[in-house]
Parts: sequence; structure tokens; C-alpha cells
Amino acid sequence: MAVTSKSFCLILCLLTGLASLAAFDFGLITNQYVDYGYEDGEKFEYKADILPRFSFLVGENGEFLLSAGITLGTDDGFYYILELLRTELTMRFGGSSIKAGRIYYADPLSFIAGGLFDGLQFSHNTPTGIFSAGVWYTGLLYKETANITMTANDMAIYKSALNYDDLANTYFAPKRVLASMDWGHPSVAERFSLKTALAGQIDLSDADEKLHSQYLTIKTSIPVKRFSFDLGGSIEIVETATEDKTQFNMAFAGDLGIFWTLPAIFHSRLSFGGHFAGGRVDDFIGAFVPVTTKVFGNIFQPKLSGLTILDLNYTARLSRVIGANLSALHFIRNDLGTFNDYPIKGSSDNYFLGTEFFGRLIWSPFSDWQFNFGGGAFLPSLGDVSDEKPQWRVELTAVFAIL
Repeated sequence: MAVTSKSFCLILCLLTGLASLAAFDFGLITNQYVDYGYEDGEKFEYKADILPRFSFLVGENGEFLLSAGITLGTDDGFYYILELLRTELTMRFGGSSIKAGRIYYADPLSFIAGGLFDGLQFSHNTPTGIFSAGVWYTGLLYKETANITMTANDMAIYKSALNYDDLANTYFAPKRVLASMDWGHPSVAERFSLKTALAGQIDLSDADEKLHSQYLTIKTSIPVKRFSFDLGGSIEIVETATEDKTQFNMAFAGDLGIFWTLPAIFHSRLSFGGHFAGGRVDDFIGAFVPVTTKVFGNIFQPKLSGLTILDLNYTARLSRVIGANLSALHFIRNDLGTFNDYPIKGSSDNYFLGTEFFGRLIWSPFSDWQFNFGGGAFLPSLGDVSDEKPQWRVELTAVFAIL
């Protein structure tokens, strides 16, 4: 399944031709990414993304958007990935709207389920808040973009090598159905915002052991002068089902954020965050398992299950064209069984995995150009589970909006 230069040019010319029509809007963004670092050994990677998109109006109340991605790269060999990205039809009726297609959804905490999903979502805006409900399917997404690793079967799918001669077994994400009912209000009594969601997913895989789960989630944000306080939590009910029996357990997650806009001559903000996903306590209180895997670190990127992550972050807009970010994250195990990957070597009765430091400088000389340079390291020596070598990386990203 190769993409020839002639076919790509034909597609590009066709989209450009459509964009010339008054009702169409067309855009093209390219990302160039290169990094060098150390994980299990020294590693070099280059990646280029070509991201075309176009949209057009549908009648007086609708809009259709289509976007796609072509990724070319080198990482232990050349590879390419073709992907359909955000693609949705939106119809609006007064204070209501319906979206259908490959649409974006995120839970209130943004680390239980977040990303593009195929399905349908209804939203209704009222004086008492925004109500929405949606149902989506994950089995047609590209597995690395969906990033679903709830079970050992999911992880095996995620880690399998992409083979275009066997797309059905190596390209697509695990088969799950996700449904959610959400409510949010931007300013309750003009004092704080509030978001809640009741969500659940069903495992449709052919694995011998299936995992189904439901989540009740709430998050609030309270602004106080130059400060903002975020507080959220989630209760999960997990069903592990086999042919013989179904076992139930509960799990808990929490999220804390404190943001301080500094009184400086340039815009800057200091923040502290705490992200908690409970570990296994007994047969009834188990490890919290999110639907999609969101990573919080830049170098060390474990799944937030059975972990606590503490982060300190400083962001500054130094000038109209230059921005900077510095962060430090510390990773802690909540139990001794859920997480047993790097930097743990063998078994360990300790909990502190280590600390990551990362810095980023952003230069945007024009509105459609951006250069992003970053670098950092994860240091297991600042924990107590092992004396493994640090991981480190430097990276450069260039983003150009061509059309």
C-alpha cells in the first residue's frame, strides 16, 4: 500500500482546486521533527507530518470538515503512516448541535478518555449549562493515535509492528465502544466553573478476558485574582469478564492544579499540579485504568495507572515572538504491583521512581512559522527504586502553515 508521488500530487491538486471554490476553505500544515537522545541506547529519529484539511458549509446551519495526515519518518528504519484525522459533519439548530464522524472528545479531567473517536455527539446549550451526550467506536482509529492500552491484549495490539499487508491486525486500535453524558457550566453563581461526566466503555475484542469500565467524574475551577485552583476526581467501576465469571472492583483518581499569573512585565505563569491514579489495595479496590493513555512527561512517559505525578511548571511569553517553558515532574508508585517498567530493575519495595526536568524555547517569527527547541532528562537517581541510567533527549520541531 504505497503512496506514489503522482497520486499525492493529484490529491493535493484536487484539494487545492476545491479550495478555489468560494464555499470551500483549504489549509496545509507541515511539521518537521528531529530528536537525539538516550533510552536503551543512543537514538536518532526524524519525522515529517503533512496535514491537509478542507471544509465547506452545508446549507445555512451546517459545516463539514475533513483532515488527514501523512507521516514519514526514520526510527530503526523508514516508515510511513496514512491517517484520517478530524472529520466531522456539524449541524446546528438554535441552541443545539449534532456532530457526526471522527470527532474530538475529552473527559473533564482530560486523562480518562481524550482524543478523536468515531461516532455521534449531541449538545444543547441552556442557561443552566451545556448538556451533551455521545457514543463512539474506537476500532477504526490508528492504534498509536488512539493510544488505548487498558489490557494485556490492548498492549499487544499497540506494540505490534505496522504491516500494510495485514492492516486488520496491525493498524487499528482495540475494539471498544465509549459512551458519555456530560454537563458543564462556565460560571456557576459567577464564582467557579463546573464539569461533570458519566462515561462507560465496553470491550468488544475477542480476548478471553474482557475489561469493561464506568466513570463518574467531576472537576471545578475557581479563579481568585491572580490565582486559579482546579480540583477534580473520578470513581471507576471495573468489570473483568471471562467465560466463567465476572469480577467487579472500584478505583479512584484525582487531579489538582494551582496556577499563579505572575506580576511581571511580560506574561508568565507558575503552576503546581498533582495527578493521582490509585493503585491496587485489595480485591475490591484496584488500580485505576483510563480508557486512553495520556502522558504527562516529555522524556519519561508512563501510563497514569497506579501512579502519582507531581509537577512544577513555569511558562513565559518573553516577547511577541519568543516563549519559554520549564518543568519538573516527580513520579511515585501508589502500589508495588501495577507499575513495574523502567526504571525498576527486577523487584523493588520502594515507591519513588525519579524526577524529570525539561525546558522548551518557542520562536514564532511569523504567524504561520514556529520553531520549537526542547531538551531534558529523567533521573532515576532522584528516586529510590533503582540506579538505572538516566534517559535524555534534545529535539527540534519546525511548523509551517503553507496554505
